[in-house]
Amino acid sequence: MIRDFIAIDFETANQQPSSVCSVGVVMVRNGQIVDTFYSLIQPEPNYYSYFCQRVHGITQSDTDDAPVFSEVWQQLEERIVDAFYPNMQDTEDIRHQIAAIPFVAHNARFDEGCLKAVFRVYQMDYPGYRFYDTLTAARRQFGHSLPNHQLHTVAAACGYDLQHHHHALADAEACAAIALYLL
Repeated sequence: MIRDFIAIDFETANQQPSSVCSVGVVMVRNGQIVDTFYSLIQPEPNYYSYFCQRVHGITQSDTDDAPVFSEVWQQLEERIVDAFYPNMQDTEDIRHQIAAIPFVAHNARFDEGCLKAVFRVYQMDYPGYRFYDTLTAARRQFGHSLPNHQLHTVAAACGYDLQHHHHALADAEACAAIALYLL
């Protein structure tokens, strides 16, 4: 059973995996939520497709003054260290410390792909984060008993009422609830 993990969700501005325009993160330690994080991000490439805007409602004007991914990730790394390693003195090797904590996402292939792509775009060393997929776990657990295995459907089956679907933090919170229920 996974008791310590980071639930993560990205929204993208277009079909490019590196075009993350928002991130939501829920940090779970000993089975309890200890911190959450949300940020808009200036996407790369910086344009919005009609389809993506329709899904999450984020527009170019929302992210014009937002920080770029590398700045957001640095803030997030500091929050993760505070949540999981509060007494850590040597922060020189933060990414590898964080890599010891599993990441959880619903349809992890998408979110892991986004994370790898944006690390490449910003020429950041990707430390090999380990991802667990609540979509795969839900398919295994619920099989054909659900009409589909979309995030809001699985969240409801796990007793979680997902409000504001496609808001990165709301989706990360639902993913954390699913992970605590299934993993």
